[in-house]
Amino acid sequence: MSFLKRLFGNTDNKSASTDADVSPYMRLPNLPLDEQFTFNFKKNGGKFLYCENIEEIYEHFENILVENDWFESDVLSFNPNLFEILEYNRLNYKNITHAVFVFSTCESLISDEGSIMFSSNQFKSLKITELPENMVIFAKTSQIKPNKSEGMSQIKHLYHPNYPTNISTFRNFDLGTKTDANASQYGSTPKNLYLLLLEDL
Repeated sequence: MSFLKRLFGNTDNKSASTDADVSPYMRLPNLPLDEQFTFNFKKNGGKFLYCENIEEIYEHFENILVENDWFESDVLSFNPNLFEILEYNRLNYKNITHAVFVFSTCESLISDEGSIMFSSNQFKSLKITELPENMVIFAKTSQIKPNKSEGMSQIKHLYHPNYPTNISTFRNFDLGTKTDANASQYGSTPKNLYLLLLEDL
């Protein structure tokens, strides 16, 4: 059984409490990558939902819709692999006028800072500042990388020679911190972000 299942057990939509005495973004060299990512991601205000299989992805996704009253909403999504989940929940992703949230994959999950790496493969030419403030991200445990350098190496390996553009990392997932240093550092406003993390290792 993975550390995530041991740590979170039967995960619900509420992110677990964090230790306020520990500074965010600290490096935790003695922890496994997935544990370090989870710790830092939650410090950044992200909402973490661990999934053992695709059935749990559907279950947690529906719980997110219920929690936020997002049924019958317009959704911004560019990945055809995700359309089935949207169609199952009768969400509109075609000819949208006002997207309530983004449903997307990502390039990598960056362990040492709890951030998520995106590129034009996810958002075309849109910048993170141009996206809705609500985001639901689908990722796999195999996408967890120790740092941004390893994340970039993964992109070069996967897409050579046609590299994506608009590569960026984002780690400010707390709407209550619109003026904190992370927002100015990343040139973006914070997002209300849920991460559906599928165990694939």
